[in-house]
Amino acid sequence: MSTLGRFPALLASAFSAALDCAAAPPVAHLDLDVVLDPSSRRLEAIAELLAPGEFRFPLHRSLAVTAASVNGEPAAVAPARPAGDIREWRVPAPPGAALRIEYGGVLPGLDQTLDHRGVLHGMPPMAAAQGSFLHSGSAWYPRPAALFSYRVRLSLPAEQRGLVAGRIAAEEIPRDAGGRYMATFEFKRPADGIDLMVGRYTVREKIVPRQDAEPLRLRTYFYRNLDALTEGYLEDSKRYIEMYSEQIGAYPFTEFSVVASPLPTGFGMPTLTYIGAEVLKLPFIRATSLGHEVLHNWWGNGVYADYAKGNWTEGLTTFMADYFYKERQSPAAAREMRLGWLRDFAAVPAGSHQPLASFRSRTHGAEAAVGYGKAAMLFYMLRDAIGEDAFRRGIRLFWEQHRFKVASWDDLRAAFEQAAGHPLASFFAQWVERAGGPALSIAEARAQGTNGKAKLAVTITQTTPVYALRVPVEIAFKGRSETRWVELDGERRVTVVELDAVPNGVRLDPELRVWRVLAREELPPILRQWIIAREPRLSVVSSDAGVERAAKNLAERLFETTPRIVGLEEAALGGEPFLMVGVHRDVDIALSTLGLPPRPAMLANRGSAQVWTVRNETNTSIRAPIAVISVRNAASLAALLRPLPHYGAQSYLVFDGSRAIERGVWPAPGGLVPVIQSHR
Repeated sequence: MSTLGRFPALLASAFSAALDCAAAPPVAHLDLDVVLDPSSRRLEAIAELLAPGEFRFPLHRSLAVTAASVNGEPAAVAPARPAGDIREWRVPAPPGAALRIEYGGVLPGLDQTLDHRGVLHGMPPMAAAQGSFLHSGSAWYPRPAALFSYRVRLSLPAEQRGLVAGRIAAEEIPRDAGGRYMATFEFKRPADGIDLMVGRYTVREKIVPRQDAEPLRLRTYFYRNLDALTEGYLEDSKRYIEMYSEQIGAYPFTEFSVVASPLPTGFGMPTLTYIGAEVLKLPFIRATSLGHEVLHNWWGNGVYADYAKGNWTEGLTTFMADYFYKERQSPAAAREMRLGWLRDFAAVPAGSHQPLASFRSRTHGAEAAVGYGKAAMLFYMLRDAIGEDAFRRGIRLFWEQHRFKVASWDDLRAAFEQAAGHPLASFFAQWVERAGGPALSIAEARAQGTNGKAKLAVTITQTTPVYALRVPVEIAFKGRSETRWVELDGERRVTVVELDAVPNGVRLDPELRVWRVLAREELPPILRQWIIAREPRLSVVSSDAGVERAAKNLAERLFETTPRIVGLEEAALGGEPFLMVGVHRDVDIALSTLGLPPRPAMLANRGSAQVWTVRNETNTSIRAPIAVISVRNAASLAALLRPLPHYGAQSYLVFDGSRAIERGVWPAPGGLVPVIQSHR
């Protein structure tokens, strides 16, 4: 699981507007008193701030201002007509005046039908007895500026617990059911917003002494059925904080909490992470996603992205967390992750490519392939280019220079240039400012042996516009191989290498150390190619009404673009990804009718549903990528609605109900180009 984007698109411009003043502590401050009854969904709040002049602010349409004052005198409040779910309010005031705004209303109920995509596309403030989430971008409070400090005083019914990001300044635990839970939170650094999380939580705590710093307060806010997981999450949070403090610099806050969410969220906020309760149960989350969220307290919440110039935080966090854990596991696991990034990139339609400088947040798979995968690969290639020691120095320099400031890709470049001792402008320009990536190939390899020695001439080509690259080439002999690095800055380069013997073949970048368009033989089809297709097609090959209905419901969840419903005969028309859905018997008939390979033997007679991408080597008239969902019945198909969209990186899966019992990627090792031996 990766961190989901914190910033809705509507906030990006507001955030960027604060760049000029972000280097210094923000002048804006918000005092907020919040009383929430999750059962009735009633919110009452009082906001106090210094006016920047006439104060305009949005509120969700479920909320309304009931009173306002300027310097203690009643003030007129003018609401505008709602624009969608948002209404703008206006309070006339001179600059520096003390504003007090009282507001409230009944919030929308918690929408537990939201899937992982739904939470990415923006949510209203939501409340319910089982859990409440008021997202920073949902207009539930008056925002005084793009960046601001705050104090929040929170009052809840006795059985509820809640928090916002920040230091716990005060807390009162009710002694009986008639009391109220009261807590005060302070955030004195520049903040981009306030997220409020409330639920029937059991709170567990660990205090960790720190040398030359306040003790660290670690907490879990878990539901009772998660209580057995508490100690593990507290201990691992401590371990990650200590590890990244050593690698980057001291942890910049005094607390860190892991908070269970009733929604499929994976948010990283300052001092906390908000993760879906069902996801917290998964055994691998503590070993992967938790560290990713902890690291966001440095990248994203400790140094802020300059969103106008691109969000670098997700890529650096992915590289230093998710990828770092794979490197510790094994070289093979690390290569598999790099291959996953390149496969995801290859699945993005050419017209959907965007440069890293344009990435803001993840709302679609195409954006994730760039903002997470390509950005992480950039840091991997940068480490190759400048060396590990210089890379580590660059990371620490960047943190020291930009702690609690807004920083851009240019600021990252400057820190790494200082650490490496040489310019990196061309490296960053081609990987940050340009969309897509190069396609490379070995056009020819010739060798000539003389007196027990050999000269190998390798011709490497790349597509235009060209990149300046340093590319590894594997030279394979019988029983051994060696790697040479080749500089390439044109469409074609012939490199001559002196060897002790004539090799059998050569292979370009076998360890996938360069961001590039994979060759066909390196590229097994994966489901993401269908999920993010620009014009996907769907063919339901079973006439059962329940199957047809379940197939259309699944298509709404699976595809990012509404698919066109077509007949089976259209599989041979055009090249857009084609998904075939039906019960086992009808799928087998359809595959035979189209002259496609039969159901893979490794999947046959297993589970209640089988999903696979077709490796079509039998019907060359069909150019479209084809994938199949074959099910026992309509109920088996309906069971895939929630899990299947999460498996875009797979080529095949077997499900037993909603549980994946088998998954994998078709092998695609890449071709060895034979060496042509010349004779005098």
